[in-house]
Amino acid sequence: MMDVGRHPNIKLLAYSEIEDISGYVGNFKVRIRKKARYVDEAQCTSCGDCVEVCPVVIPDEYQVGLGSRRAIYLPFPQAVPSAYIVNAEECMGQNPIACGKCIEACEKGCIDFAMSDEVLQVEVGAVILATGMDLYDPTALDEYGYSSYPNVVTSLEFERLICSGGPLEGHLGRPGDLKFPRRIGFIQCVGSRTQDPERGNPYCSNFCCMNTIKATQYLHDAYPEVESTVFYTDLRAFGKGFEELLIRSRTSGVKYIRGLPGEVTEDPESGDLHLMVENTTSNRLESHEFDMLVLAVGAVPGRNTETIRQMVSLSKAPNGFLREAHPKLRPVDTPTKGVFIAGSVESPKDVRDCVTQASAAASRASILLNKDQFSVDAITAVVDEDLCTKCGICARVCPFSAIQWNKGELAEVITAACTGCGTCAAECKFNAIQMRHFSDQAIYAQMDAMLEEDPEETIVTFACNWCSYAGADTAGVGRMAYPPHANIIRTMCSGRVNPEFVWYAFRKGAPVVLVSGCHYVDCHYIDANRSTTRRVDGLWDGMEKAGLDPSRLRLEWCSAAEGSRWQWIMECCEEKRVAVSSAEIEESRQILKEKKTPGPRNPRPRDEDQPAGFRCLACGESWDGIYQTSQERVCPRCRSNSVRWIRKRK
Repeated sequence: MMDVGRHPNIKLLAYSEIEDISGYVGNFKVRIRKKARYVDEAQCTSCGDCVEVCPVVIPDEYQVGLGSRRAIYLPFPQAVPSAYIVNAEECMGQNPIACGKCIEACEKGCIDFAMSDEVLQVEVGAVILATGMDLYDPTALDEYGYSSYPNVVTSLEFERLICSGGPLEGHLGRPGDLKFPRRIGFIQCVGSRTQDPERGNPYCSNFCCMNTIKATQYLHDAYPEVESTVFYTDLRAFGKGFEELLIRSRTSGVKYIRGLPGEVTEDPESGDLHLMVENTTSNRLESHEFDMLVLAVGAVPGRNTETIRQMVSLSKAPNGFLREAHPKLRPVDTPTKGVFIAGSVESPKDVRDCVTQASAAASRASILLNKDQFSVDAITAVVDEDLCTKCGICARVCPFSAIQWNKGELAEVITAACTGCGTCAAECKFNAIQMRHFSDQAIYAQMDAMLEEDPEETIVTFACNWCSYAGADTAGVGRMAYPPHANIIRTMCSGRVNPEFVWYAFRKGAPVVLVSGCHYVDCHYIDANRSTTRRVDGLWDGMEKAGLDPSRLRLEWCSAAEGSRWQWIMECCEEKRVAVSSAEIEESRQILKEKKTPGPRNPRPRDEDQPAGFRCLACGESWDGIYQTSQERVCPRCRSNSVRWIRKRK
């Protein structure tokens, strides 16, 4: 960090936060609030005289609450700039000055309570997000006694306890009574690798195992008399030199027991901890006593990640971390052009992987900034000014804010920011927006070709490029047999499917129409598939109004890896295709030919707490429930996504 502070091409803004990011690749505008330090960082010499006289003592965040600091403090020993900060919310010397002891103690006169926050407007060409991660709070796991017993600590708290710059200055002691612990137990996977959302997260946090192995080896080298015991389900020591370190830890006398304790109890007199564990290797129940217990907690997304994600319109993975553009080919890029990710904001990782990804992100950003011109894929949206009615609907549904619109003005597409999802084109009721290479004419031509002969033998399928279309490829590569009657029309996103496409397919005699895309939390265009759900809801309502069977239109989500799910979807669609008679197809054609196409409308309840009924169009299951816009609707019986909200009728 000191090298960063001295670099002539790097402007370091410490004690600052980003309030807003707008613009697009090459033209980002960032609003930064530089908070008032109330100390002149240019004159402060970090002598510490002000700290000695400050009467306010509070827990130190850097020491994870195990130490204390004053209201005027250094954030951490190697902070850059090396100048003190006054926390205005904790200091007693402001509004009005009731203390002022630090001002009297500072001989250089560095402290100034008249300072105020400064708002900076910065123009940049690229943005790199490296907001890091937070650690899982094990308070919810009461069986381990983290909130009840002082000698049960997390892995981060244990790091501070054994650190030379920690609250104990490198002298090992347990927090309860500062006695030297001779028996220390380590419990792995606390808050990780569980399918119970109340007990943690389903993913592996990557660094926990090696962090514990490192800690046990440190204890053996610095305190040979300490007995270390590790309780685990699986040890994952992948990486250069990691397996060797594990072997070294085993040979040094560290006990590794395969099994997690069920409950931890404390002896109120000695403070020792007692636990029972099933050793799955020896298949027996064992009892252990320790002086201190360390919980290897996993990682969770950073608290401020969601705020930054919304500013730059990024996708989020199911685990809450940010999603990269491609896990193999573009691991540091994001769907938003000009925005890159590095470190644990993308997934839990150790220091080595963070440094590697940071170097890659810096390289990608430098390549972008060194270009005179920026090329984009020719799949962007184009606005027809003659047809545009200046309604602004397209600007509201664009997940990347790539359409500029002001009331009474024509919509304008920022080509550099457009990703070509096509949601705006499907939403426009006046056909004022067309997509390059995925135009309406091209899609209609494909439907004409596939429904020209024997339309009753064809399942018109709209599949998104990234997930469901790739899922069909996975099924084909895996030689998974399924009915061959589905003709796929590839779109960049399921949000590109205009309701008129569906009506046209039924008009041409299609027995079944399938709309398929990414899972709710996996959309490559942030939340474009929410628009898909809303339109399909309206189509089901319109089909029922026109006298058509709504179950002939199916909505299914399928990822690129779910070849077996694609096979199941095709089998279900085939069953429905066989069940639709020629007379029903002809009747539908006549109804849609004679009557005006029913306009799709949104049947969703406005209030999320409003009771609603649901019916699965795939299996017919119906149930009562509460519709949550943030959750994916899935049938509890057949796991289909063709779940329709139905109005309550008296």
